[in-house]
Amino acid sequence: MKKIFRFVFAVSALLLLSKVNYAQEAVTGSYYTSFDGTKIYYEVKGDGFPVLLIHGFSGTGQGWKSGKLYTDLLAAGYKVIILDQRGNGRSDKPHTDAGYANDAEAKDIMGLVTNLGIKTYNVIGYSRGSIIASRILVLDQRVKKLVMGGMGDAYTNPEWPRRVHAYKALMGDTSFHDVDGMVKYIHSNPAFDVPALALQQKYQPSTSPEALAKVKIPVLLINGTEDHDGGSETNLNNMIPGSKLMHVPGDHNAASKTPEFSADVLAFFK
Repeated sequence: MKKIFRFVFAVSALLLLSKVNYAQEAVTGSYYTSFDGTKIYYEVKGDGFPVLLIHGFSGTGQGWKSGKLYTDLLAAGYKVIILDQRGNGRSDKPHTDAGYANDAEAKDIMGLVTNLGIKTYNVIGYSRGSIIASRILVLDQRVKKLVMGGMGDAYTNPEWPRRVHAYKALMGDTSFHDVDGMVKYIHSNPAFDVPALALQQKYQPSTSPEALAKVKIPVLLINGTEDHDGGSETNLNNMIPGSKLMHVPGDHNAASKTPEFSADVLAFFK
């Protein structure tokens, strides 16, 4: 039971943002106005080949800085782009269905890349960020290589029970006790915008096995050896032609912070 809420909710905050304290942090980035007027906060550092990092649920781009990968990418000479996805951090938080439906989050990212004048780039997603990365994978031909961390095949089901339970629980339905811990966690911090988070779950996209079967670029899947939260990574590996599957030490919360995770990504990008 604990694992069911841990991946979707606690992970992003604990893994990608140790505290929701962006209001007190100095603003060092910029804002991009997306297709529907939503303002998206982002930061760019470095001058090399672009790599865009996508955080997970309830996290922000700042969370990547707490892990080894961010600094290793910069040290290796990459241009690193982080952003707060809509509904999170310093970005706008729409409270309408249209604000999250129809690949709104993927459109934000593709629009930002266009705005930055980038012709080709790599993508790294973790947890729910991998779900959005999967949409970029099938929608944007500018992507050269893509990494999906902390994700198995569960998201390919549009009616993934955990997603449905998460949405309903955030909307006040108390019948799904598998996500009680998540609800308590989200409501414990006033910095979280609960309606926006609920809508992110309601319109969380899936990518079909049929769409994944058409992928032609290199894809790396990385999971912790103790991470069983997002379905079968082996099944997902089999859905994406030519994809590579690696395992690193740790559970869902810890895997992306390990030196092994960073090393595998850097080796894949060479």
